[in-house]
Amino acid sequence: MRTIPNIELSNGSAIPQVGLGVLRVANDQTASVVRSALEVGYRHIDTAAGYDNEAGVGQGLAQAGYASGPKRSELWLTTKLKDSEQGYDSALAAFDRQLGLLQTDYVDMYMIHWPTPFNWRSGQTWKAFDRLRSEGRVASLGVCNFLPEHLERLYAETGEYPVINQIELHPTWQQRETVSYCKEHGIAVEAYSPLARGADLEAGGGVIEAIAQQHRVSPAQVILRWHIENGTIIIPKSVHHNRQQDNLNLFDFSLSESEHASIDALDSPKRAGHDPLTFTYA
Repeated sequence: MRTIPNIELSNGSAIPQVGLGVLRVANDQTASVVRSALEVGYRHIDTAAGYDNEAGVGQGLAQAGYASGPKRSELWLTTKLKDSEQGYDSALAAFDRQLGLLQTDYVDMYMIHWPTPFNWRSGQTWKAFDRLRSEGRVASLGVCNFLPEHLERLYAETGEYPVINQIELHPTWQQRETVSYCKEHGIAVEAYSPLARGADLEAGGGVIEAIAQQHRVSPAQVILRWHIENGTIIIPKSVHHNRQQDNLNLFDFSLSESEHASIDALDSPKRAGHDPLTFTYA
């Protein structure tokens, strides 16, 4: 079984650098996808209330024996608060529901999913998160899609930075300003859509494919290796057993300095997903 390196967080916790994302996986399919991932060696599962598949994740964990008991400590489980449930009392109530769906006693990471600057409630939400942490039901606190201005506002209101900021990040959308800010403030960067939903596999007019052929790996593995070498936590999604395996097989090759630089040069002003200044999960 492949051993996945950990990234040490500012609070002393250690998160597996590669996890399984389950965005856009149907709830009735999620349990089998989670079981498959655990079988091939994943010990990091990332879900969210907004994905509508926490129940499936919980079923998969329970069926595989990772929802409780000795195996629970081997797993990193992340979920996220729905934006419509931000706020102190509403976040506490939402977490109770989510924990029931996940069939476990705690989560390793609870995240504010979007900053919603047009209806900012992150400060009060964070206070609820802090209470959950003090109760031992949440181990680490994080955010998603926060820009430097949002991180600064959260810190001003709470006196604390998240240990992780999960953002859209891939070769054609590198968010260098946000990544730099996070590194300066001890915030680990986690990439969702690390392949730009597949669009970056053909980025640069064959650059990725040429590197893949040189190393006898897939274009997806080249991009994921680029993330690994950047120290980024990644949560690629796959519902297929063999691709789940491929997404873990990133540690038998390295990119040359010039290959890494050629991927760096693919940065562009075009994202694949949503704008954090305007988007919300209802």
